Amino acid sequence: MNPILKHLGFSADDRVVIIHADDFGMCQATIPAVAELFDAGLVSSTATMVPCPWFPAVAAYARATPTADIGVHATLTCEWDVYRWGPLSTCDPASGLLDDEGCFHRTTPAVQSQADPVAVAAELNAQLDKALASGIDVTHIDSHMGSVFAPRIMPAYLSAARRARVPPLVPRLSEERLREMGMPDEMITFAHDTVGQLEAQGVVVMDHLIGMPLSQHENRIATAKQLLSAIPPGLTYFIIHPAIDTPELRAIAGDWRARVADYEAFCSAELRSWVRNQGIQVIGWRPIRDALRGV
Repeated sequence: MNPILKHLGFSADDRVVIIHADDFGMCQATIPAVAELFDAGLVSSTATMVPCPWFPAVAAYARATPTADIGVHATLTCEWDVYRWGPLSTCDPASGLLDDEGCFHRTTPAVQSQADPVAVAAELNAQLDKALASGIDVTHIDSHMGSVFAPRIMPAYLSAARRARVPPLVPRLSEERLREMGMPDEMITFAHDTVGQLEAQGVVVMDHLIGMPLSQHENRIATAKQLLSAIPPGLTYFIIHPAIDTPELRAIAGDWRARVADYEAFCSAELRSWVRNQGIQVIGWRPIRDALRGV
């Protein structure tokens, strides 16, 4: 049984899920979507992209809504064609954090192969520090596009989490799942060797990692029910990417329909009632963080 679930009073048979809204503050359309989802009560956590232009609006929401469960979505990439952002900590190309436009790299492999781990550490600490200084009661740290999950970079990610006294997202993924995700052999070996060691050191590990697919948008409630019904006992991180429908979102994201469909599905009374009737236990990051801090 996952040690944190035992500590929080759950049983070995409980299906415990963090329903997590990714990319908070990536653009304006994410902000009212996440706010409404928190009010609706099914989504239990989110994480903000501190380098993005709409981060100040996230910080204002957080200050006005101190109970909101908000982490830092550690951002080392910028994947969009015409909407770009870059590091908080440096403009130096020698950092390996910048592409030829002076912004973050567009792909995870690019940052994992080119970034200086020292520069990564400085950037992750800068993002956490800015979130905290802006009035966000940071509950955790996770990773945009999984860019921190590489042997060269992950130590900086774990160190930043320790420094801020927040739990980092660390998933327990099988070799088969890692290969499905296109992870190189060195990362598969690293993950296999590292996760058990981290859990022995008291790091919370997610037993399962599931996300709503961004590749299709139809029948979103049915898709959510199918994925959630298949969740086994343990602690699951269930990722959605909600946003309201705006011209800005449509201009940025080719997958905007799926993002809007996530917002609409997880606001629905139908899905909330269904999850409750399934006996799925929904929690956020705050009780995990507070347990680790001994609160």
